Amino acid sequence: MRYFVIGLALFVALCGFIANKQKAIPVIKNVAYTTGEELEYKVHLAFFTVGKGITRVDHKIHEINSRPCFKVDAFGTTSDWISWVSRFEDNWGAYIDTATLSTQVAYRKLKEGSYRRDEIVNFDQEKNKVEIRVKNNETGVYDEPKMYDGPQNAKDLVSGFLYLRVVDFTKIAKGDTITISGFLENAFYNLKIIYTGKEVINTRVGKIQCLRLSPVMPANSLFDGENSILCWISDDLNRIPVRIQAKMFIGSTGLELISFRGLRNQLRIIR
Repeated sequence: MRYFVIGLALFVALCGFIANKQKAIPVIKNVAYTTGEELEYKVHLAFFTVGKGITRVDHKIHEINSRPCFKVDAFGTTSDWISWVSRFEDNWGAYIDTATLSTQVAYRKLKEGSYRRDEIVNFDQEKNKVEIRVKNNETGVYDEPKMYDGPQNAKDLVSGFLYLRVVDFTKIAKGDTITISGFLENAFYNLKIIYTGKEVINTRVGKIQCLRLSPVMPANSLFDGENSILCWISDDLNRIPVRIQAKMFIGSTGLELISFRGLRNQLRIIR
């Protein structure tokens, strides 16, 4: 089960950083999300529902580094029926500047079987530096910080996923490639996402027209081929993730939207 969680996290990381297309991809003013939004997903492995995920934008604006910020959290847990095999309770979060949509602080609290990781990541957007502090599992005290030099306006994976929601896809043609770079755990990545067109997805909340994205996966031991992942986001002002599908060596897995509330705009449902 831990490898399944790592796989989904790796995909999210693909969507999570600075996007470029030779030059910076133009973005629109944020009309996609605001405080109070909550999205719920089921997590499946083959035909079985094995967990659920929730993303939540806090109801209030927080001041971090003298900047007004959204507080955004993503939670993932296993279903009760499979918890006897392996249980995970993960929380990925970030404080995101409401004006620039850049990360000010990010954090992860991971409980996956016997594995534990509790970290805080501070982003110095002026000096292009990233500081990570990881809690020692034995002492409960955060270790000495480690510093990394990063690219301009580096993002964590939570703010990176939200960044995709404000990309102006009217200026991106089918087949275009978005090159992304970013930071996760202790390394920087340069990866590509291909915009492959539009598709209507049938979900529990109704049929939703979506933009389909295909990350180009590097060689790895989790995913089956470079075109093993597809992501669909709603083709409306919200741009919410609707479905993620991945072919892993352990089988087909993914996420699918099952409920929502607090959207900034009315979700476009096809009747």
